[in-house]
Amino acid sequence: MAIRRDEKTMRALPCLLFALLLSGCAVLEGKPQSAPPVSDHPQEIRRNQTQDLREIGAVSVTVLGSPMDVEDAIKAKAVAAGANYYVIIMMDDTIIPGRWFGRALLYKQ
Repeated sequence: MAIRRDEKTMRALPCLLFALLLSGCAVLEGKPQSAPPVSDHPQEIRRNQTQDLREIGAVSVTVLGSPMDVEDAIKAKAVAAGANYYVIIMMDDTIIPGRWFGRALLYKQ
């Protein structure tokens, strides 16, 4: 049974598309960067700024209001935990209108 040229191309196409997809993910990830200087209040940072920091925990909040209220609640919990930095890893609305859920990782220098 001989494989025709078109069949070879069709077999190679999914592999090529998968390789392109993976290379696109690497571009979006970003290069590691250092965190900003420590201040008197916790600062939100990006995931690629956590390489030299120590993770001290995770917090979850559920609030009635807006996404900004979720950020404020996470920042308040970061202050209570004594964190220097936090990364918001999830923020989403719930089935109930106006109720928001958020989750963040806390870091210390």
